[in-house]
Order: sequence, then C-alpha cells, then structure tokens
Amino acid sequence: MAIFFYKASTIDGSIKEGLIEAQDEKNAIEKLRNSGLIPIKVVSSSDSTKIKFSIKGRKADLLTFTTELSALLSAGLPLDRSLNILSNISEDKYMQGVIQDILKSIREGSSFSEALTKHPRVFPKIYINMIRAGELGGVIDIVLDKLNEYLESSKELKDHIYSSMIYPVILLFSGSVSIIILLTFVLPKFSVIFSELGSSLPLPTQILLAFSNSLKSSWWLLIIFHIIGIFFFKQYLKTSSGKYKWDLVKLKLFRDIITKLETARFCRTLGTLLKSGVPLLQALNNSKEVINNQVISSTIDNVTKGAKEGMGLSEPLMKAKVFPELALSMIKVGEETGQLEDMLIKVAITYEKSLRLTIKRFISFIEPVMILFLGLVIGFIVLAMLMAIFSITDIPF
Repeated sequence: MAIFFYKASTIDGSIKEGLIEAQDEKNAIEKLRNSGLIPIKVVSSSDSTKIKFSIKGRKADLLTFTTELSALLSAGLPLDRSLNILSNISEDKYMQGVIQDILKSIREGSSFSEALTKHPRVFPKIYINMIRAGELGGVIDIVLDKLNEYLESSKELKDHIYSSMIYPVILLFSGSVSIIILLTFVLPKFSVIFSELGSSLPLPTQILLAFSNSLKSSWWLLIIFHIIGIFFFKQYLKTSSGKYKWDLVKLKLFRDIITKLETARFCRTLGTLLKSGVPLLQALNNSKEVINNQVISSTIDNVTKGAKEGMGLSEPLMKAKVFPELALSMIKVGEETGQLEDMLIKVAITYEKSLRLTIKRFISFIEPVMILFLGLVIGFIVLAMLMAIFSITDIPF
C-alpha cells in the first residue's frame, strides 16, 4: 500500500487536503469518490513536494487548470462553482487572477469561450476553439478531458526533448569555458617567456598566441558583434521570408526530426479537434497554427483548399509531400473506414514514439562528435604550448 497526497472538493465547494492509503492512484481516486469527495489532485506523497514546487513557479499552468476543471465538471458541479473553487485553490497569483476574471465575465453573461479569448497569453486559439465546440454540443467536460490528454502528451514530448538536450548543452558549455580559460588565463602565464624567443616559436604557438592576445584585447568587441549579430538575426527571422528561409535550412539539416515532430503535432491536434466536434476545415486551420516550421505549415493551405473541393484529407496531404508515407497511409485507411479521428491520434502516438527514438539516436551521435571536436581544440592548445616549451629547453619534440 502507498500513501497519496490529495486535494479534493466537497459538493458545496469546500476544499479538503490530506493523505490517503491506497494500492495505486486509481484506487485512491475511487476511495475519495466513495467518501463523497471530488478528487482534484492525487499524487504520491513522495512526489507531492516536488509537484507543489513546480506549480508555484509557473505564471499560467494551463495543464493543471484543465485537469482540475475537468475533474470538477465531470463530478457534476456547474461551471461557475467549479471556477470559483479553482480560483480559491490556485497556488499561482497570476493564474488566480485569470480564473477570477473568467468567472466575472461568465457571470456578466459571456460564454466560457468568450471569456477565455480575453487571455490569449494563457489560452491558445486551439484551446478556445475546442471549448467553443464543446459549448455548442453541450459536452464541455468531455472536451476538457480531450484537452487534458492533448496537453499532457504535448508536455511529455517537450520535456523529453529538453531533458535529452541537457547533457549536450552542459558538455558544450563546460568545454567552451575550459577553452576560454586556457586561452585567457593559462596561456598568458607563458607569454613573457614566449616573447623572448620571437620567431623561433613554432607556428602553432604563434597562431595561438596571436589569437589569445586578440581575444584578451578585443573581447568586448566580440561581445558587441555577437549581440548585434543576434539582434539582426532575430529581426530577420521576424520577416516572413527570413522565417521561411531559416525553416528551410533547418528542414534540410534535420529533416527526420522536424518531420516527425510536426507530423505528431499536426495529427494529434487535428484528431483532438475532430473528436471534439470541430468541423474539418476549421480544424485544419487551427492545426496549422501548431506547426512551427513555415515550409510545412505553408502546405496546409493547399490541403485546406483540397478539402474544400471535396478531395478529403488524405489525397491533398499526399500531394503536399511533406508528411511521411506511413502517416499518409494510416490517414487514408482511417478516412476510408470512417475512423479518421482515432487514426490521427494513432499516427501522433506512433510518431511521438519514433521521435523519442530518433532524438535518442541523434544525441548518442552528437555527444561523441562534440567530445571529439572539443578534444581536438583543447589538444591543439596543449600541443602548441608543449612545442613552445620543448623549443625553449632545446629538447627535440
């Protein structure tokens, strides 16, 4: 038996927190429901402190909001009471203010989706459109459950990518710092001795000394040029042509990773929207917004045009030639069998798993390449210093 920390609501809206003993999380939720409580959050007691810390540091925890609101609505509580409960238990002041503003708008006569549109920094268009579809169909609780699955899968994928990049970033940073220390602190210690030898210094040492001296004397210029370069590059990326060309370069360099990532995003978003009752054309337009690569995103306009002309989804996607063949085949089968929504979700799951494996392989390849590169640079510095030392003592190298 394990101990779980829980936060739950009673029917009248009061909040209770405590510990409960159960075999697993599902059993803990069942026990709370049998006791007349509405579970809002149930976590292992060993993880509760960590989860509280992560939530406290966020300005807008959309996933937590969606999960808790879905739980309250599924238990039969009305929307206004559910939002009132969430505004009272929110641990983030910013999110608390957002929920209170949404509740105020609803009480003034606005719909839930209209209230969400006032906070575009928190709620993306896809979120609002799905809530609007749920309102029209009277199934907001079901839509929130779908949104919860969508946000959880998206967060899991992002976390996997970020965690995979931690070691390469640390390796690159530590290697760069080591090289800078060698060039700016270690090498100058020998500069007095080296300068007395003049032209008798080996060529690698002369090159290294010249680079070290220029780095010491002009480091501020390098920083200025670096800042200016980043500024102009960001300004260039803000233009449509600049963003498109840069995305084209990234697509050529990392086609496999980017294609799988965008395929998973597009299919999961489109499948979730269609499952929530959003019409195909509107769902395509909304799904286009989650694609970051402009080269791939631009092709969705032709897909939407083909869908308007009655060509369905799979045929325009095949003509676009941006998604993998397996994904297109699965989408075609789903369209033919009338299970397009489910098949899109399966495509997303397939390519999310494939993306994780591809990233793992890429990291396993890039790590030794980075180690080799940094080793060669540091090795050249050490070799140049040793050659100079040997030349000073007239010991043959």
